[in-house]
Amino acid sequence: MDHIDTCVVGAGVVGLAVASRLAASGREVIVLDREEDFGQGVSSRNSEVIHAGIYYPAGSLKARMCVEGKQKLYEYCESHGVAHARCGKLIVATEPDEEDVLEDILAKACANDVNDLEYWDSSQIRKAEPHVRGTQALFSPSTGIVSSHELMQAYLGDLDTHGGMFVGQTFVQGADLKSGLFVLRCESDGMLYEFTCRTLVNAAALGAQAVAAGFSFLDQKTIPPLHYCKGNYFTLSGGSPFNRLIYPVPEKSGAGLGVHATIDLGGQVKFGPDVEYIDTEDYDVSTSREGDYYESVRRYFPDLEDGQLVPGYVGIRPKLQGPGDPVADFVIQDESDHGVQNLVQLYGIESPGLTSSLAIADEVCRRLG
Repeated sequence: MDHIDTCVVGAGVVGLAVASRLAASGREVIVLDREEDFGQGVSSRNSEVIHAGIYYPAGSLKARMCVEGKQKLYEYCESHGVAHARCGKLIVATEPDEEDVLEDILAKACANDVNDLEYWDSSQIRKAEPHVRGTQALFSPSTGIVSSHELMQAYLGDLDTHGGMFVGQTFVQGADLKSGLFVLRCESDGMLYEFTCRTLVNAAALGAQAVAAGFSFLDQKTIPPLHYCKGNYFTLSGGSPFNRLIYPVPEKSGAGLGVHATIDLGGQVKFGPDVEYIDTEDYDVSTSREGDYYESVRRYFPDLEDGQLVPGYVGIRPKLQGPGDPVADFVIQDESDHGVQNLVQLYGIESPGLTSSLAIADEVCRRLG
């Protein structure tokens, strides 16, 4: 039976970051993914935003990983030639009664040691963003955008440089634990095979709970419930009316940041995502929600004309909370959580997972020792 030191399940942005860091530390690493190519799931269906770390409760993993990861990610993009832009974003209150929310956001930002936010009044908003309507805003200069595909390619390049390997079209059916080694049962191209590894990292995103359920040695009570949360994106026809990212105040439920406007590196504006809990994976844009999008976007972009929104794509977030539940944090489990040596499980790695990818990778390395 073949043996490798370390196996990472899931070749999204976080899985590849983890694998590249582990390989750089001297480990022999293989990354498995059920898809033919890397980054075909959550990592390729998001807003591609480098978040500042201003929304998350102080002391949470999301706050710590985002703030640490943001700096690491900017430095990594510079050193590896990954396309990105520190474009900044505005969080806009469109009515006076929303301005208290901006105060709450500023307080959270300061608690997370993000001290670069600026208050803008309506005249400053109009001068910088003539097409945006708002009574007051917070400007976040350290927010940016990145090419997630180029970033994953760079992580994969680092993995290759350090002797690691990516293997696609490989479905992990389950695993046993024998004599201190994990025995993974896999299926690829209709063929079943097994191999052993000493260290195992589950970074399968939407599939993390299903992968963990196949571990015969794991107490299944340690697996948190998964909730599929669909986010629809609509693109804007024509050129960009904005110079930076435009966000409304966050949704009161905490499930999302509101239907916001982001700009990709090619200048394409997209609006989304919204929050739509679903039972199974569904990547068809819910065009029935188009009217809600026009209503939401026109609150801060009143110049939006009928017919300018075009159905774009769908992302599904692996949320750990259901509708109406308190917002859940990232979950990174190690031996102290589940009792299994050399096993790390990553659950609920939604936004700001991309921003946090290098910080999460370093955290996994630290926990594995």
